[in-house]
Amino acid sequence: MRATDEAALRRVARRRARQDVQRRERVDVRYSVDEKQAILAEARRHNLAGAHLVGAIVMAHLDSDLALPAERAATDDLIDEYAALRTELARIGTNANQIAHRLNAGGDAHPADAAVLAEAHRLVATVRQAVTAVDTAADVAATNRRAV
Repeated sequence: MRATDEAALRRVARRRARQDVQRRERVDVRYSVDEKQAILAEARRHNLAGAHLVGAIVMAHLDSDLALPAERAATDDLIDEYAALRTELARIGTNANQIAHRLNAGGDAHPADAAVLAEAHRLVATVRQAVTAVDTAADVAATNRRAV
């Protein structure tokens, strides 16, 4: 699965909000055994029920927020790539913070610790700037997409 597909699915699946009243209407759909297993596996990866995942995707498509593969625009891919990039940057920042925490925790310092700590702090600052730039670019892309 491409990063854009992963990000689009996560964005859509998490958006469907609870309602004040229980949903009672049903739509029955038939899947092959393989299709059902794939749906349930994907839902488990996102900690969702299979019905929630399918419902979120269908409603997002009906709300023109999730295009079918043939209807996706370049902007959709761009927004999803930004989301995937932001996730990767956040992981880098988390790792740098863990290094800094370890070095700041005390104990016997090694001669190289000060240099590593300074580099970890520089990396965290750089990642924060990159995340801010990615967020700004994603917001611009999403705003331009809605304007189309």
